[in-house]
Amino acid sequence: MDVSTFYALFSATCFTLVGLWWNVVQNHPDWLRSDALRRVVGGIYLSFLLPALMGLFAQVGGVKTPEIWRASFVVLAVIGCASTVRLLGRSGGDPGAGSLAVPQVVACLLYLLIAVVGVAPEVADPIELRPIQAEAILLSLLVLMGHGLVWRFMAGVGRPDPA
Repeated sequence: MDVSTFYALFSATCFTLVGLWWNVVQNHPDWLRSDALRRVVGGIYLSFLLPALMGLFAQVGGVKTPEIWRASFVVLAVIGCASTVRLLGRSGGDPGAGSLAVPQVVACLLYLLIAVVGVAPEVADPIELRPIQAEAILLSLLVLMGHGLVWRFMAGVGRPDPA
C-alpha cells in the first residue's frame, strides 16, 4: 500500500464530499432554520471535514515523521468524538433523531479507535499493519458512516416531514 497516494486521494475525496454537502445544504435553507437540524447538518459536515484534515496531516507526516500524523489524528478524533457525543446528547428529544443514533455511535467508536491507534500505535501490530495503514482503514469506515448519515438524512430520517 502506497500510504502517500492513498492519503492524497482520500483527503481530496473527503474535501470533495465537504463541497458536495455544502451544495446540498445550500439548496435546503430550511435545514438551517432549526437548531436540531442545523446540528445534524453540522455533524454530517464534520464526518467529511475531520477525515479530510487527518488525511492532509498523514501526508505531511507520512511514515518518516509519524509524530505529526499521530498527534493530529488524536486531536481531530477527540474533536470528532466530543462533537458526536454532544450531538447525541442534544438530540434526545428531537423527533426521528433516535434512528440516526446508531451510525453516530459507530462513528464515535471509530473516532475513539483512531485516537487509540494515534496514542498507542503498537495496537496495530497483531493485525500486521503499520499504524498509518490501520488508521486508513478506520478513516475509510468513518467516511462510510458519514455516507450512511447522509443517506438516512436525505431519506428523511432525523428531520421533520416537509408536508
